[in-house]
Amino acid sequence: MTTAADYRADVYPTRSDAEEWLPRLDPVVWSDASAGPIDADGLKRFDAAGYLAIDELITAEQVRALRDELVGLCSDERLRADERTVIEPTSEQVRSIFEVHVLSPLVAELIRDERVVGRARQLLGSDVYVHQSRVNFKPGFAGKEFYWHSDFETWHAEDGMPRMRAVSISISLTDNYTYNGALMIMPGSHQTYVSCAGATPEDNYKTSLRQQEIGTPSHEALAGLYAQHGIDTLVGPAGGATMFDSNCMHGSNGNISPLARSNIFVVFNSVDNACQQPYAARQPRPSFIGARDFTPVR
Repeated sequence: MTTAADYRADVYPTRSDAEEWLPRLDPVVWSDASAGPIDADGLKRFDAAGYLAIDELITAEQVRALRDELVGLCSDERLRADERTVIEPTSEQVRSIFEVHVLSPLVAELIRDERVVGRARQLLGSDVYVHQSRVNFKPGFAGKEFYWHSDFETWHAEDGMPRMRAVSISISLTDNYTYNGALMIMPGSHQTYVSCAGATPEDNYKTSLRQQEIGTPSHEALAGLYAQHGIDTLVGPAGGATMFDSNCMHGSNGNISPLARSNIFVVFNSVDNACQQPYAARQPRPSFIGARDFTPVR
């Protein structure tokens, strides 16, 4: 059993002089099939691969309503000037809007839906809170890539998340093809923690949200993980979703196709794994990126 002292210890050190591979010390699945909507086979697949694809999570009507909602957010000039909105590094197009569940009652309602939060509670074996939410856009011909990374490495280093007891859900609002920047995951990579080299710059989030460099594995590490695990590309229609473990090595290509890709991305963290002081940064990132309100989703 993990104790309070265990949560204070830094068992996943990172941002040091040299890159290092460390074993995962935490469970992947924290409860069983009786605790939520994921059946025993689904839990077994999540435990082994680190992710679970859901073919149809929300209806076509919900997809349309959410698309309309996000078009409205993108056209809001005040929000565009807000720090929660991230602009593509080589264009004037919106890349991401953070804290979208605070900005949109429709997204907040989606997050509270048992089809969404119920799965997170089941996987993490506890009440959960929203560590981060955002909408990601990859416009046709212009959407830039998200380079390979483990989210947990950043959340641990810069937000103070102690252990690997968080799960992300990416809900597709557009069809995902191999050629429009779909999510890619190295299945099984969640069992290995890549401790990255290099110190965390001051206010690193201001550049990393546009193009991440610190906290990304070396080419040698990525090649080694690929040799062990390969790459799965998550394609499927709008309304589907992918849930994946916080330590999965994942990324996505740029979108040079004519077809836009967008998704709602929500991170649920266990209330028993609430963030502390950062493990490899002077101060936490702003709360719109890494929440400091640990109120459970109800």
